[in-house]
Amino acid sequence: MVNIKNIKAIFFNKDIDKDSNFLKKIKWKSAKISWQIVRTFLLIGLCFVLIYPLIYMLSNAFKPIVENYDTSVIWIPKSFTFNNFIDAIVVIRYWDVLKNTVIIGVLTAIFQIMSCMIVGYGFARFKFYGRGILFVIVLLTIIVPPQTIAIPQYIDFRYFDFFGLFKLLGIGSKSLLDTYWAFYLPAIFGMGLRSGIYIFVFRQFFRGLPKELEDAASIDGCNAFKTFYKVMLPNAGAAVLTVFLFSIVWQWSDYYGPQMFFANKSTISTALANFTVSAATLPGVTESSGDPMVLSTRIQAACLLSVFPMLLLYLILQRYFVESIERTGIVG
Repeated sequence: MVNIKNIKAIFFNKDIDKDSNFLKKIKWKSAKISWQIVRTFLLIGLCFVLIYPLIYMLSNAFKPIVENYDTSVIWIPKSFTFNNFIDAIVVIRYWDVLKNTVIIGVLTAIFQIMSCMIVGYGFARFKFYGRGILFVIVLLTIIVPPQTIAIPQYIDFRYFDFFGLFKLLGIGSKSLLDTYWAFYLPAIFGMGLRSGIYIFVFRQFFRGLPKELEDAASIDGCNAFKTFYKVMLPNAGAAVLTVFLFSIVWQWSDYYGPQMFFANKSTISTALANFTVSAATLPGVTESSGDPMVLSTRIQAACLLSVFPMLLLYLILQRYFVESIERTGIVG
C-alpha cells in the first residue's frame, strides 16, 4: 500500500522547494548577465559605426600628407599639422560659404517657425471643412521628394511674377536665382525644406496643450489671434527649439537647393562637393592629380570644418534639445 506520509514528503519537501528556487534565481541572473554582455557589445558596435567617420576625419585632418604613404600610421599621426585646415579654408573659401550658409539657415529657420507654427496651430485647434484632407496633403509633402517639383520651381524663380502683379503693373518678371529669396519665399509660405515635418511637430504639440488655456483666455476676452499670441506662443518654447535645430541642420547639409538656385554663390555642401575641382590650384595637386592621397587629408580637414559648427551647436543646446524632443511628442 502507498504510504500517504511518503507522498507528502515527496510533494511538499521544503528542501526541494529551496533547491528549485535557488536554480531559478541562478538561471534568471545568468540570463540577465548574458543580456547585459550582449547589449554592451551591440552598443559598442553601433557606437563604433556611428563615430568611425568622425574618428577617421580627426585622424586624417591633422595628419601630414607624407604620412598617407606610411603604412605604420593607422589612427594616430606621428606628427600633427594645421596645414590641411589652412589649405581647406583657402580652397572652399570657408568664411564666405560659412556666411552664406548661416544667412540661409538662420533666416529660413525663423521664417519656417513663424509659418509652420501658425499652420500647425490651425490644424490642432480649429475645426473646419476639409481639415483632414488638407492635413493628409501636408503629410504627402514629407513623402514626395522635392526633386519632383524641381523644374517648375526653377522656372517659377527664374521668371518670378508675384501672382501676376508684376506683369499687370508693366514691370516684368524678376529672376530670384542667385539670391536668398529663393529659399526665404518657400519658408515664408510654409513650403520650405521639410516644412511638412515642422507643421506636424507644431500640430502635435498644440494638441497636447490643455483646452482650459483657451477657455480661460476666451473668458478674459481674447480672440483667436490674441489667444495664440498671448497664451499658446509662450508655452511653445520646446517645439520652437526643436524646429529651429532641425531646420538649421537640414539647411546646413542641403546640397540640392543651393546647387539649383545659386550660380555665383556657394554653401558648405556645394563647396565640399566641388572641392576636388577647386583644389587644382594647390601646390602639388596638378602634378599628382591621379593620386587620391594628395587630397585626402585636405578633404577630411574641410569635412571637419563643415561639421564643426553643428557639433558646437549641439553640444551647447544638447540638454534643451533632448527635453524639447520629449515634450513635443515626436517619440513615444
